[in-house]
Amino acid sequence: MKKRIFSLVLVAILLASTLLSGCGSGNDQPSGGGADDVIKFGVIGPITGDYSQYGGSVEEGSKLAAEEINAAGGIDGTMIEIVAYDSKGDGTEAVNAYNRLRDQDGITALIGATFSGETLAIKEIVIEDGMPVLTPTATNEQVTLNAPNVFRACYLDPQQGSTAAIFSMDTLGATKAAVLYNTEDPYSEGLAVAFRDTFAQNGTVTNYEGYTVNDMDFRSILTVIQAQGPDVIFLPDYTAKVGVILDQIDELNMDVICIGGDGWDGIETDYAEVAEGHYFVNHYAKSDPSDLVQNFISAYEAKWGKTPNALAALGYDATFIMVEAIKSAGSTDAEAIVTALAATDMDAVTGHITFDANGDPQKSISIIQIVDGDHFLAGKVEVD
Repeated sequence: MKKRIFSLVLVAILLASTLLSGCGSGNDQPSGGGADDVIKFGVIGPITGDYSQYGGSVEEGSKLAAEEINAAGGIDGTMIEIVAYDSKGDGTEAVNAYNRLRDQDGITALIGATFSGETLAIKEIVIEDGMPVLTPTATNEQVTLNAPNVFRACYLDPQQGSTAAIFSMDTLGATKAAVLYNTEDPYSEGLAVAFRDTFAQNGTVTNYEGYTVNDMDFRSILTVIQAQGPDVIFLPDYTAKVGVILDQIDELNMDVICIGGDGWDGIETDYAEVAEGHYFVNHYAKSDPSDLVQNFISAYEAKWGKTPNALAALGYDATFIMVEAIKSAGSTDAEAIVTALAATDMDAVTGHITFDANGDPQKSISIIQIVDGDHFLAGKVEVD
C-alpha cells in the first residue's frame, strides 16, 4: 500500500511539472523548483544557410535575455529555457519545427518565427492552438491580422517602406525612384508596394521590377533601370541578395543612391565597400547612447564575441516582453499570457513598446547610412 501511495504522489508531481512547462495549462502559477522545473520558449528561424545571420541572431539575443532573466531569479523563481529549431527559412520546415516545439518540447510560448513567410506558414496553426506568439522580426502586415494571440516586436513592412520613400524625397531630395524586389518573398514585396505607393504620391516611380529567389545576375534589369535615370533605387531584400545587386550596380558604374529595409542589417560585414554611402531603415542604432542599448551591446559582445544586429536586439526584447507578460499574468495559462501581452507598456532596446489592437508595436524607426564601413544614424522617425 505504501508503494502505491508513493507512486500516485510521484505521478501527481510529474503531471504538475509537465503542466507548468506546457501551453494553455489552466491557472498554474509560476513557482520555483528543481532542474526540470522550467518554462520553455520556442524559437524558430534560419540558423544554417545563407540567412543564418537572421535566425541565429534572434536565437542569440533570446538566449542572452534568458540568461539575464534567470540570473535575476527567473519568473518568480522558475527558470526559462530557450528551445530553438532551424527552419532554413522554409515554411514547411517552420511548421515541422512548431509542431515539435508544441508536441515534444511542451513550450509555453513562441518567440518567432523569424521571417514573415515562415511565420505566415504557421499562423493558422498557432491561432487554432491559442499559443502566445511574439515574433521578433516578421514584418509582413498579414502576420497579426485576425490573429488575437499573435504579436510582433518589430514594426511593419508598410511602415518601413513608406518611411524609406519619405526619407528619399524629403531628406535625399529624390524625385525619381526605381524599385527592384523579390517577387517570391512576402517581406520584399510588402516593402516594395509600400515604397512605390508612397513615393508615387509626390514623385515618379521609373521602374517597378521583380526577380525570383534564384536569380543572381541583375545586370540586364539594372541596365534598364539605369536608362530611366532614377535618383534612388529601393532594394527591399536580405543581405545575401542585396550584396550581389550592389556589387553589380558598382560594376555598372551606376550613379544612384540605394535604400533598403531592415533586411540590410549586417550588410557591412561582407559588402562594406559596395554598400558605402547607401541607406536602410532599421529597428535600432548601435550608436544610440541610451543605457538600455549600450548595456545590451556590451553583454551581447561579451557572450557571443560580436556586435549585435537589429534582429538580435529584437529577439532579446521579445524574450523580455514575454517574460513580463507571464509575470503580469501570474500564470502560464495561454489566454492569460495573451491578455497580459496586449497590455504591454515597457522600455526596450529597440524603443518604448506598446501594442495596438492588432498586436503591432508603436515605436520609432531609425535611418542608417553606411559610412566608412559602419552604421551612422542619419535620422529617426516616430511611428504613430
